[in-house]
Amino acid sequence: MVELNGFIKEARGNQVFVEGGEFLMGDFGIEFGAERLPYNINKNSSPLHEVRLVGYSIDKYKISNSDFFLYLKNNPSAIRQGKSLGDYEMPKVFPDSPARISWSEADRYCKWLGDLSGLPYSLPTEAQWEYAARSRGQFVKVATDDGEYRMTEVIESREDGPRGMNISTVWDRYDFEKKMGWNKSGRILLPVGSFPANPLGLHSMTDNGMEWVRDWYDPDYYSYSPVVDPQGPDTPVFQMPSGENARVARGQDHANTIWRLGVSVYRYPRDPDRTFYTARCVVNSKEPVN
Repeated sequence: MVELNGFIKEARGNQVFVEGGEFLMGDFGIEFGAERLPYNINKNSSPLHEVRLVGYSIDKYKISNSDFFLYLKNNPSAIRQGKSLGDYEMPKVFPDSPARISWSEADRYCKWLGDLSGLPYSLPTEAQWEYAARSRGQFVKVATDDGEYRMTEVIESREDGPRGMNISTVWDRYDFEKKMGWNKSGRILLPVGSFPANPLGLHSMTDNGMEWVRDWYDPDYYSYSPVVDPQGPDTPVFQMPSGENARVARGQDHANTIWRLGVSVYRYPRDPDRTFYTARCVVNSKEPVN
């Protein structure tokens, strides 16, 4: 119990309050981007539409492997079929890197935090996620300290590429894997807090692992989304090739100097059973967590 008490205290301390307000959600590239071009050729990030949100708090970091291990340790029934708790133990995974989890695992984890703390924890809605990633709805492409990509000037080749200065690249992952003595894969996520936070104090919302949000995916949702506190479609709308009803994932796994796109507005349909994505939780309260 002492372990859980310390964990909850730390979890509460990692919540960043986001003051409510109005913003234009979606692909703002044509109207407000420097190049006046759309950021997303996929029209599912359009139309740009007004959203009003009340205040809430959101995790400073993505759910880490050590966080998720503690959850499984206290909820053995949540361990994946064919796995044991030992499969999640360090050093098999790096404790401070984001956990690769399914949508339902992320959803249950956030609800477990709510049960432990007595606070209204959940996955963020898509609108909450974007509002926070864009520092309360500013017209920024990526959730970095300055809203831009900054990387070293390394010529990209088959053997090498740029390292991130304020956002992660696949080459940063290769360097981390080499340091840890692991095989080069580019799939290992970097420890949380490896790069500067955005102006709200949130780390790596648009890199180092795509993030689950609460909403069902509908490519046309922005055309009928309510203005006040949109929650996504009421029921499943879009099916993946696997036949599973799609949930929304936001952000990106890693950055690339060639893209320099508005990842803060990109949205993706994803199979909720895939354990390849990351997440962070919110507390749905108008008052800051203390």
